Amino acid sequence: MADRLSPLDASFLYLEEHTTPMHVGGVVLFQAPEDGFDHERLVTLIEERIALVPRYRQKVRQVPGRIANPVWVDDEDFDVAYHVRRSALPRPGTDAQLRELVGRIMARPLDRNRPLWEMYLVEGLSGGRFAILTKTHHAMVDGAGAIDIGQVILDVTPEPQRPAATAWVPEPAPSDVELVAEAVSEVLRSPGAAIDAVRSSAVDVRETVNRLGRRAAGVAAAAMTIARPPSANPLNAPIGEARRFGMTSMRLDDLKTIRRAHGGTINDVVLAIVAGALREWLMTRGESVSSRSSVRALVPVSVRVGEEGSGNHIAAFLVDLPVGEPQAVVRLHRVTYEMEQLKSTGQMVGAQALVGIAGFAPPTLHAAAARTANDWSRRMFNLVVTNVPGPQFPLYAGGALMLGAYPVVPLAKGQAVSIGLTSYHGGVYFGLNADRDAMTDVDVLAECLTNALAELLETVPPQQRTPRPSAARDPRQPAGAARRRRAEKAAAASAPAPVDDEAAAADASGTRDATDAEPRRTGTPRHAAGVDGAHRADDGIHRAEDGVVPPSVVRPRQVSSAASRGLVRPPRTSG
Repeated sequence: MADRLSPLDASFLYLEEHTTPMHVGGVVLFQAPEDGFDHERLVTLIEERIALVPRYRQKVRQVPGRIANPVWVDDEDFDVAYHVRRSALPRPGTDAQLRELVGRIMARPLDRNRPLWEMYLVEGLSGGRFAILTKTHHAMVDGAGAIDIGQVILDVTPEPQRPAATAWVPEPAPSDVELVAEAVSEVLRSPGAAIDAVRSSAVDVRETVNRLGRRAAGVAAAAMTIARPPSANPLNAPIGEARRFGMTSMRLDDLKTIRRAHGGTINDVVLAIVAGALREWLMTRGESVSSRSSVRALVPVSVRVGEEGSGNHIAAFLVDLPVGEPQAVVRLHRVTYEMEQLKSTGQMVGAQALVGIAGFAPPTLHAAAARTANDWSRRMFNLVVTNVPGPQFPLYAGGALMLGAYPVVPLAKGQAVSIGLTSYHGGVYFGLNADRDAMTDVDVLAECLTNALAELLETVPPQQRTPRPSAARDPRQPAGAARRRRAEKAAAASAPAPVDDEAAAADASGTRDATDAEPRRTGTPRHAAGVDGAHRADDGIHRAEDGVVPPSVVRPRQVSSAASRGLVRPPRTSG
């Protein structure tokens, strides 16, 4: 029997349009080993380990008449070389060139006639580094699940493990008649399953009543929040097909220092940093920021329990970030208080209940409902902020040391930027996926994140601050990371465009697909959207022991404020 997509997983297929591709991804930086790292080595790694993630050899098959959600079937023509690709940066191989290439690749939709993933080896980065860029359709995994699947090419030691070789024989694809028969059978079975669920939930009457009460409170709290539309700001704008990508990093230990000094959770600190960054960024644009200004963030959380396999298990909070508050520590306290209130009302549980209810609707209604819901997205929230906890120890791919991982979160309809972050080996890595035209200053927003961190650190008494690593550079990190970031802005203007082998080969043959071209700017996008889910409800990003921070993580860049650099324009006036 074919594995059927859940209602939530299928919704990401229904929502996808040319301006809102629904794939998640990551930009993972590595230090090349002494014997080098090439495309052949990456393909070998995937071939040896893809059996650990069988979904990566499966494609989506629609049920005739769409009377049920699609199913996953083995791709009898699976070709790993099609999915694992190679690109290169021209000299000098700056991070700015990498970000440009990432935006270009992530703008392309995935081929639905094949397994819904791609992986790119990006060579030519300065400092002996290379990058691996992943693209996986949101229908396959949520943020937490994506990290689990990504482990297949990673090891905890420089010496790669060699899994036992296994021969793969694809399962024959079901016929249309079989797909329809199975769908009808599931519909006939569903009433009995619902009755069983009611009986099991009624075993403990008191707990059942309490659970329903919490869900009702959560739905009511969410409804009250939605009834208050978010403030209008440049984060909400018509978006096109093209993308920009920004990235920055900071020490996890700095976030822990702030948490110990002021309370709350690591996730509260992250949201306060985002609030401070958005405040400064709005001011650089000359936007009016009053004491009552706020930005509403959709903060997805993973509600995955144990090892439930792949798929999406997501709930979410709607959090009003106090960008109008000028004091960093007050912003943090306000965020902490609001998160406590949201958790106590059970708003996350209410979101889970809504996802479960959606499972009873036919997929055609799911598609219509999902599109209608996303027409409201601009009126419900301004941007998405996700975080995913990662391992706090070094990892390797084919002997290459992993330096950091920057998430790529898809854009929702009418939303110009999404912010994703993940922790790894003592660092926190931010990826900013943005519309190319609406967010020409995405790098400014990335810089504002480091400014907001510095502002919060200044509120910590000196005796409570964690000592910085020694001045000696870790040999695993490229030299002059902060200086390189400043210098590459000047180099980017004169540097050649990144070389994408797939697109270049198509150009040479005269058969280049339209999706390989620089995506065209469109007017107002049609109905589509979706958001990535992903930080854990238990704030798993700070599960590592306090104080255990390796020196290998690049320190945040201490930069002057945008105002002192003359980037702030006069605020707009009404009338």
